[in-house]
Amino acid sequence: MENRIKEIIKEKGYSMIEFAEVLGVTRQTLHSIIKEPSSPTLEKLSKALNVPVWQFFASPDEVKSIVCPHCGKEIHIKIE
Repeated sequence: MENRIKEIIKEKGYSMIEFAEVLGVTRQTLHSIIKEPSSPTLEKLSKALNVPVWQFFASPDEVKSIVCPHCGKEIHIKIE
């Protein structure tokens, strides 16, 4: 998850230092937050980056379709 959060920060055009400033923390604190985020911290990060929390766990490309564990059919997901 740590790498995915860093990817999103970069995708949004921030350096780690710039994003730390957005959050009002030091770069070192940001690294600590990203390394072991709590649930409330994930919510704050998602709001600051304007992405849903689930994107910290998988990219949109990874979840475009999944297989139903019950029937085995592919489920296509439209991501806006």
